[in-house]
Amino acid sequence: MKKLICIIALALPLWGLAGYAQQAKVYFTKEITPESLVKIYDALGVKAHGRVAVKISTGESGGNNYLKPTLIRNLVDNVNGTIVECCTAYGGSRQDKDKHWATIHEHGFDSLFAVDIMDEFGDLRIPVQDKTWIKYDIVGEHLGNYDFCINLAHFKGHLMGGFGGVLKNQSIGFASTAGKAYIHSHGVTTDSKECWQHTQPQDAFLESMAAAAQAVANWFGEGNIVYINVLNNISIDCDCDAHPHAPELEDIGIVASTDPIACDRAAYDLIYKVKKDDKNNPDPLRARIEKQHGIHIVEWGEKIGMGTTNYKLVSLDK
Repeated sequence: MKKLICIIALALPLWGLAGYAQQAKVYFTKEITPESLVKIYDALGVKAHGRVAVKISTGESGGNNYLKPTLIRNLVDNVNGTIVECCTAYGGSRQDKDKHWATIHEHGFDSLFAVDIMDEFGDLRIPVQDKTWIKYDIVGEHLGNYDFCINLAHFKGHLMGGFGGVLKNQSIGFASTAGKAYIHSHGVTTDSKECWQHTQPQDAFLESMAAAAQAVANWFGEGNIVYINVLNNISIDCDCDAHPHAPELEDIGIVASTDPIACDRAAYDLIYKVKKDDKNNPDPLRARIEKQHGIHIVEWGEKIGMGTTNYKLVSLDK
């Protein structure tokens, strides 16, 4: 018995070290500037290489909360990146490629950067690891043109997902119009008109998004994607909304990680740490997240092996 106790006692520190080794680092800064975006990217210690895709949402025409070209310019220039997008599945100003180009121009992206609508000329099926709902992922065919990706997400609320961060940006964001329909309908249809009849159960949609995000991560391969969430202009509505609700929270900062699960979980936790006062009302956003069970995309992503919710927040601020 004493020998067994001794063995267990010796093993405990090893288990603790193993758990610590699995902890993801999430870097954080309260400063939201072109310079701080480069600083937090540099802190990750992963150098972009080859043909670099910078995945953002260029925002719906009429909306104004998207990440502005002037904010992201230093980072995109630093990695010689191309802004990549795909068309939507819900109509609006970005489902039609010509209107999408007009919106990109309206918002000033093509005046500063190379821009690629990846599904402008077609799409591509890539394998999924988790086949619970979707059997493949349908992305813009130009995905194959890139070696490295900066997943640069604007963290905010979302009508259907509860919130949108790097996981949504990598799943719905990389999907073609048909791919978006396929994810929204959790594998039922690729028809962008029919898919809205198959949006329940809610968790099936969230699990399909996580599976699609994992498919893109696997496509690029380990070490070839970094994840950044910018928490500014935080509305309950997504940048895909042409008339989003006005933000009710002050800007919080930027989080970045090589782990997408930790990156979204950290941003989510920062939202939940905001106290209600004269300048902040987090209640509407929290209510939307909880109504849509938004955190489940993170939970499912962790379950299927995308990353961990066990993270350490590392501040870059003095």
